[in-house]
Amino acid sequence: MAHKVFIDGEAGTTGLQIRDRLLKRADIELVQVDPARRKEAAARAEAFAAAEVAILCLPDEAAKEAVELARPYGTKIIDASTAFRVDPDWAFGFPEMSKSQRATIAKATYVSNPGCWSTCAIALTRPLVEAGLIDAKAGLSISGVSGYTGGGKSMIAEFENGEINGAFLYAAAQGHKHLPEMMKHGLLDRPPVFVPSVGQYAQGMAVAIHLPDLGSEGMAKAVDALKSHYHGERFVSVVEASAHSPRVMPQSLNGTNVIELSIHGNSKTGAATAIAILDNLGKGASGAAVQNLNILLGCDEAAGLA
Repeated sequence: MAHKVFIDGEAGTTGLQIRDRLLKRADIELVQVDPARRKEAAARAEAFAAAEVAILCLPDEAAKEAVELARPYGTKIIDASTAFRVDPDWAFGFPEMSKSQRATIAKATYVSNPGCWSTCAIALTRPLVEAGLIDAKAGLSISGVSGYTGGGKSMIAEFENGEINGAFLYAAAQGHKHLPEMMKHGLLDRPPVFVPSVGQYAQGMAVAIHLPDLGSEGMAKAVDALKSHYHGERFVSVVEASAHSPRVMPQSLNGTNVIELSIHGNSKTGAATAIAILDNLGKGASGAAVQNLNILLGCDEAAGLA
């Protein structure tokens, strides 16, 4: 029998991408609410009751309300908002984060999808902190660029209506909503200084973590640490810096659920940078949700994913 899945908020960017991935699968039956009733609590409660797993693609407060609405039915939840990403009662939905994380997700009732920026940051910092190559107490500097779809419906509309022309930096006041999860799951004792940017293109993300004192020996050790940590993983690839020379292209993995990691630097000065690339709508959002769904349901982890 097909597994029944409800996407609460399927009309949004992430919800639509998840729906499109799941509609192609014979092992999934989508539980859907009449669009005219999608904001009615009673209609949504019926959907939660009918579903084995619900995926929430909602703003934080609406996600919290949805969890309470679903609670009486014992529905498993995957939440794509930031509401529960550092909540100890929720499994963090980054299966490759540690050797035990996949099992933690598999037995969970509540799973919080990581953010796109934090997926990149955590994928790099956690193994390097564990290997002693990053000091957890050091104040890291992180920068990056994302396509405008990472900003949700309002930002998409601004770009596509011509209200915004060109790229911009944001969150320079150091209040980005992904910072708490970057710290907790990236094993950092201090919040990094994080200044992201949005480019004038739809999707694709590149994130750089600056490691000025790593040195040439440290760069080689960092590559080895990443390769060891992600050995055998289908959706995490560690590549040589030459694969992105001389330019790092944030759109190079669009349409996939892959995150690609590399270490770049200058052996003479010792300055180094760790870089992660992913599709902010793939491994950074909808792809990650489908991967977590597959783990919860005991399906092939790659089902519906490229």
